[in-house]
Amino acid sequence: MEPEKFKQIFSLLEGEVKKIIVGHGDVIRKILIAFFAGGHMLLEGVPGLGKTLLIKSLSRALGLSFKRVQFTPDLMPADITGTQVLAESDGRRDFQFKKGPIFAQVVLADEINRATPKTQSAVLEAMEERQVTVFGETYPLESPFMVLATQNPIELEGTYPLPEAQLDRFFFKLLVSPPSPEELSEILHRTTGETIKEAAQVLSGDGAGIVAQMQLLLRQVIMAPPLEGYVVRLVHATQPPGQKGNAAVSEVKEYLRFGASPRGAQAIILGAKGNALAEGRVHVSYEDIEAVIYPSLRHRLILNFQAEAENVAPDQILSALVKKVPRD
Repeated sequence: MEPEKFKQIFSLLEGEVKKIIVGHGDVIRKILIAFFAGGHMLLEGVPGLGKTLLIKSLSRALGLSFKRVQFTPDLMPADITGTQVLAESDGRRDFQFKKGPIFAQVVLADEINRATPKTQSAVLEAMEERQVTVFGETYPLESPFMVLATQNPIELEGTYPLPEAQLDRFFFKLLVSPPSPEELSEILHRTTGETIKEAAQVLSGDGAGIVAQMQLLLRQVIMAPPLEGYVVRLVHATQPPGQKGNAAVSEVKEYLRFGASPRGAQAIILGAKGNALAEGRVHVSYEDIEAVIYPSLRHRLILNFQAEAENVAPDQILSALVKKVPRD
């Protein structure tokens, strides 16, 4: 696939989703970048901001199989992965595997932090290995595969914080903010009239094949060694003092228990490549890197008690790192 074709399809998908979703242009772009980079997405925001509608519109535009799981405190792991059921065939009774909703190309994990940690962990293997193991049997998942999870801020009633191991498996974490007065007016205009639009399918025919070509092209984008070195320095700088070669930025020393894992660096590089392609370029710039630093790392920084007491957010620490870590 040619880069021009990638940009054309990417723009069509963006435009189709924007016909349904008011605002959140940067969120839409970042979700598409994560999808074509082969990653998973976590959206955080208070209820009613259109997170679920955004994801449903995206899956419709992509033309891929879609399943939604509403996470609740009584949801069990088998409700997600599937289970063995007793079935009768030709006069014999045998256990057969009944697939759960995780067996789809786009899976919406709605309000994922309202389920217990045991149930949250049921999607770990699927997110990392692209497979599900039930009763000792392993079942591969269809490609492409993406988990798009929404969560409410942990301050809200009835939420369980996601385990760090699961947070680390999300490619990006995006914060969904309330609409401006102008955007709210447009939302009301679109949703309180006689008809409500739905996203049209952009990828026709072999949609999965087209996605596979786009994902391959993204990984072929050129990234110069100096830019890769900047990403390495930036991610390494998130590690608290004691790590070899760490310059110990004061904000890191004061507020972090643990820094970002290698997955954070991978997310920055692949995200920057996707951003470059979306702009019609086949090489990565520093601006592409800066565009994805916050969504790549904000959920991978583990704050200490002092940060929580002083209400310091991960984005504040990342802002300090961007200013202090040299590009060259």
